[in-house]
Amino acid sequence: MAGDMMTGTERLWAAIRLEKTARVPIVPQLMPEPAARLTGITQARVAADNAVALDAILKTFDEYGGWDSIYPGTYTPLQLQVLGADPMKMRIPGRDLPDDYQWQLVEEEILQPQDYDKISEIGFDRFYQEEYLARISNLTVDDVNREIGALMTTGMRFVEECDKRNVKPFFMGSGMHPFFTLSLMRSMVAFTKDLYYNPDPVERAIKRMTADVIAAQIALGKEFRLGTLLITEERASAYNYPPRVFERFWWPYTKQIVSAFWSEGIVTLFHLDQYWDKNIRYFRELPRGSFVLGLDSTTNIFAAKDVLRGHACLHGDVPAALLSVGKPDEVRDYCRRLISRVGDDGGFILGSGCGVPINVKPENFRAMIETGKNTKA
Repeated sequence: MAGDMMTGTERLWAAIRLEKTARVPIVPQLMPEPAARLTGITQARVAADNAVALDAILKTFDEYGGWDSIYPGTYTPLQLQVLGADPMKMRIPGRDLPDDYQWQLVEEEILQPQDYDKISEIGFDRFYQEEYLARISNLTVDDVNREIGALMTTGMRFVEECDKRNVKPFFMGSGMHPFFTLSLMRSMVAFTKDLYYNPDPVERAIKRMTADVIAAQIALGKEFRLGTLLITEERASAYNYPPRVFERFWWPYTKQIVSAFWSEGIVTLFHLDQYWDKNIRYFRELPRGSFVLGLDSTTNIFAAKDVLRGHACLHGDVPAALLSVGKPDEVRDYCRRLISRVGDDGGFILGSGCGVPINVKPENFRAMIETGKNTKA
């Protein structure tokens, strides 16, 4: 855009600092699955090799003209399982599913009530690797080491490829909120019963896991000089739980995480799926500029802007439905509405609401990227 001399990294950090720029930064959550579909690669291929997954993301970036920061997608489903990012049984294309199906998570009641105290005693990572992983997979120690090695190798190449394109990764360190992790492992119904009828062991586990997340992520941030770290949560909002549950089991630990990261100069990127309208006001308790809220189009981003205007940057939220079944003009109109109403005074990053859907229309994806580039904030 004429008059806009910022690099993508400068534009992104200006938005995080709540500064107004000539145009808003653009960061779609493009993961391997939609990138594969956009580049003509089967889901089985990207699910089997994270180098192929990275190639699909980079090819999409190049073919659609690029954007301001790249969302890391250097993983396979098994690697997410190994890391504990998806602590559930899986169905994988090319193995359990047809080649061009999207991989799936199977929610079962795997974590048991007595496991809460094991986690609080020995820590989540040790419990997960020594005991829990065997409950959800047949991976051997050699398998785990191989997958971690592949992640590290491709992660380094990802950084190199970003440098070639004069962009930076949106983040390189990430963690699940302890509340969300336990919900997935225990299954939502059983976990909810525990919150009401056996809450103390749950809270002990969350306390230990919060301390572990803070220590591990800050160490990662210091080692690689990271400015952002991602925290994902999809189940703690008022859509599922009343304020008393949120206030006891989620909010205090969230404040601890953000405060610890911020004390090290690290901004917390929240990926918040589901309906958070009734919870947004709590985020004003966090330090100004210490976090970014990524919303998935279920939360009213316009109302969230009213609450957090001048306090926090918002990221989102072009709906998956619009990208997959809408028309390019509808995508353009919605992006312009976001830019004019959420990005009018800075503090906004244009992106997809949650992940770009696997069935995104190429013309709609292009419309989102180009509208962001060509619309004055």
